[in-house]
Amino acid sequence: MRVAVLALLWGSTFLWIELALRGLSPLQVTFVRCALGALVLTVACYATGRSMPRGVIVWRHLVVAAFFCNALPFALFSLGQQTVDSGLAGVLNSTTPIWSIVLGLALGSERGLRPVRLTGLLLGFAGTIVIFAPWRTNGSIGWGALAILGAAASYAVAFTYMGRTLVRKGTPTISLSAAQLVAASGLTAITMPIGGLESIHPGPTVLVAAVVLSVFCTAATFHLTYRIINDEGATSAAVVGYLLPVVSVLLGAVVLGEHLSVRVVLGMAVVLVGVGMTRQNGTPATPAAPADGQSAVGASAAFGKPAVENATATAIGLGACDS
Repeated sequence: MRVAVLALLWGSTFLWIELALRGLSPLQVTFVRCALGALVLTVACYATGRSMPRGVIVWRHLVVAAFFCNALPFALFSLGQQTVDSGLAGVLNSTTPIWSIVLGLALGSERGLRPVRLTGLLLGFAGTIVIFAPWRTNGSIGWGALAILGAAASYAVAFTYMGRTLVRKGTPTISLSAAQLVAASGLTAITMPIGGLESIHPGPTVLVAAVVLSVFCTAATFHLTYRIINDEGATSAAVVGYLLPVVSVLLGAVVLGEHLSVRVVLGMAVVLVGVGMTRQNGTPATPAAPADGQSAVGASAAFGKPAVENATATAIGLGACDS
């Protein structure tokens, strides 16, 4: 049941972004999402008796993680969806596992790439090329899709960085999540004078979309994801990665009346098959996520797995940080 709820929340993210953009600029959507999400998680953090992380080093890592996992991808999604439908955005977001493998190969943490996974990697890129259709003269969708692919790649960088440097034994996950969104809010606030001071049109639809996007699709998914991994294991959580594109496409078609061409549908199918194949014979399954008193790296060390492998496996399973 919780997996279905999580898939619905994450998969609907692109629908709410689409609706919020009707009255807010991309940067405004990003800031509202970070700020309200940070407020919700901060309240939850202190309400459960936890506190924010302390120390210059951990906050320095949090700022870097917030940039790659929140501020940058959130902004790129909002920018991209000015020309890309919500359903297509959800499918392009599912390429995060592919970028994670590419990054792992570059860093040397991904070893022994089996033929099945290599085929999946190539299929994933082939599917994105079909979606982009570079042979077409109209490039508006192409630029938007490129921004969303950039967001998916940014998530892959964030997973690896967080797995190597951020989470540590003794730091509750809800504290790290709250602090990370606080840092992301600060980063986005700095850029507001560039493109976030435009006039807004806060109609009822826009306000509802902004609140749902911030509270449910950003803050709630953080906590719910960790609880599913902790209680049911990474395998159960991995199912969400396959449901996200399905939810985003269905909601886009039913709610927004988005039209999907045969070419785009074919590209989507190829991408999803490729992502599925990258999970075959991959990195070892990650251990169950730690309880709030222990971090992911602490648990990973107990099982003798390098932190970066743990992060890559999580990326392959979920396909998004909190898209």
